[in-house]
Order: sequence, then structure tokens, then C-alpha cells
Amino acid sequence: MPTAALPHTYPFRFVDTVSEPAGASFSGGRVRARVSANGRAAMGESWGSPLLFAEAIAQAALLLEGGDPERARSGFLAGIENFSAERLPRAGETLEISVRLAARFGPVVRFDGEVLSGTEVLARGSVLVRQGGAVAGAAG
Repeated sequence: MPTAALPHTYPFRFVDTVSEPAGASFSGGRVRARVSANGRAAMGESWGSPLLFAEAIAQAALLLEGGDPERARSGFLAGIENFSAERLPRAGETLEISVRLAARFGPVVRFDGEVLSGTEVLARGSVLVRQGGAVAGAAG
């Protein structure tokens, strides 16, 4: 699945394609991201900040949910929990971003994620996303 539906565009789009769909329960899915030396996130040999891992996990979750651009435009990254980054990715690496839905409280959703380059874990942690629009199952 291409990322055409995501509202994120250059220079702030980090995910490329779904490599493993999340399924109905969202117990886990994977997205690929290619790190380019020409990308604004890298502007050279590696990403400029480890915080970009959190954004990549949030974008991966959105893509795995179907990439609804209208819903995404009214939502936002609301928090980061238990996050650790071992090293920044380098230009030319292909990242696998694994994401699972961990919790939902009304419009706030927690996604647990892990970013790998090959078998090496580069980062892991949770992102809190405030989803916009009507949220199925949310208390009114």
C-alpha cells in the first residue's frame, strides 16, 4: 500500500509502504521506510534527531489504520512514553517499523512501536495520538 493517502508530504513523510497489514484487531503490523541522504530529515548521512523515530511510528500507525488524510489532519501526536533510541538511522538503510494498538481511551490512542534496521533495534517506545473526528466506541 503506497503512502499517497497520508496527509504528510515532503519533507515530513517518513514511511513508505505497508509490509505487513495490521489486521482488524491491530495486534501488530509493519511498515517500511527508506532513509535517503536527500531527505530533509537526514540532510546528510543520518536523521537529525531521535524524536523523528516517534513521528515515524505515529505515521506508520496512521498508514496501518488506512491512512485517512481527513481524520489525520484533525488529529495530532500528543505524547511519547518509555522511548529509547540506540542510534540514528543512516542514509541508505531500510527501516522496518512494527506497530501495535496498545490502548484506547476515547479519542486518545497509544501505539507501541519498534524501529529496526535489519535485525538491529534502533528505537522503541510508545506514542500517544489524539485522533480527530468521530471515534468509534468513544464515550460522548
